[in-house]
Amino acid sequence: MVEDAEILLEFQKEEEATEEEVKAQYQKAMEAIEDLEFRSTLNEPGDELNAILEINAGAGGTEACDWTSMLLRMYVMWAEKNNFKTSTLHHVDGDTAGIKSVGIEISGEYAFGLLKGENGVHRLVRISPFNSQGKRMTSFASVFVHPMIDESIEVEINSSDLEWDTFRASGAGGQHVNKTESAVRVRHLPSGIVAECQQERSQHKNRAKAIQMLKSRLYEAELEKQREAKGKVEAGKMKNEWGSQIRSYVLDDRWVKDLRTGFKVNNPDKVLNGDIDGFLKAFLMDKAVEGSKEDG
Repeated sequence: MVEDAEILLEFQKEEEATEEEVKAQYQKAMEAIEDLEFRSTLNEPGDELNAILEINAGAGGTEACDWTSMLLRMYVMWAEKNNFKTSTLHHVDGDTAGIKSVGIEISGEYAFGLLKGENGVHRLVRISPFNSQGKRMTSFASVFVHPMIDESIEVEINSSDLEWDTFRASGAGGQHVNKTESAVRVRHLPSGIVAECQQERSQHKNRAKAIQMLKSRLYEAELEKQREAKGKVEAGKMKNEWGSQIRSYVLDDRWVKDLRTGFKVNNPDKVLNGDIDGFLKAFLMDKAVEGSKEDG
C-alpha cells in the first residue's frame, strides 16, 4: 500500500497520475497501517478464540428487555458484517416484550479479542414506544463477553463439583424446545459459576456444550484474576444501574458515547445496525496506550 502510494506520487510528478488518485491511494495506505496497528493490540491470552456474548436486562422492566433485544440485534449484525457465525446458546423472553437474558456464540478469528471491551453496562435513553404519554425513559442491559476455549486449552473440572438441572427451553427454536426438557444448566459449586445451554435438541449435546461453556467461564475467571493482580478491574462485574455504564445510547439527541474512551458518534441508527468497529478500536487502542505507559 505504501509503496503503491509512493509510485503514484512519482507518476503525479511526471503528470501520469492525478492528485485525486494519489490521495485515494494515500488514504488506503493510512487505513492499512491503522488496521495493522489495531490488530497488533490483539496479543493477550485468548484473544484469538471465539466469543461467548451474554446480555441481561437490567433496570427498566419491559424497556430493558426491549433494549436487550436491540443489543442482540446489534451484535448479530456486527458479526454478519465481519463474516462471523453466530449461534444461540440460551434465550429467555421478557414477560411482555423483548428478552430477559440471552447468550450467543460468535465464531471467527479473534472474535473474543475484538469484543472483550464490550464488557459492562450499556445505557439507553429514548422516547419510550411502550409509554402512551411518550415519556423519555432510561434503561440498562449488561453485556458479558468471555472466550470459548478450544482443545488447545485444558481446564480440569471434578465431576463431583457439578450440580445439574434440566428444563424446557424457551424462546426461538420451534415447537420441539417446549415439549422436552432438553435444556441444561450446570453449576460449578466451588466457584458458583453457572452455564446453561438450549442450543441442541439433544440433552446430551447440550450437556457437552454447557461443560465447554463452563470451562470457558472458569478460564476467563483465571484471566480476570491475573488482570486484577495488575490492578485492572473487570468491567463485566458492574451492577446494572446508574454510575456503572460503559456506554450511553441517547436516541432522541442522536448520539452514542463510550464513557471510557470518549469516542462518540452522532448516528445511533448506524451503531444499532452493527457499525461498532469505531468503539471496539477506540477501546483496544486506548488499552494498548495504557499498557505501554505501565510498562515504562
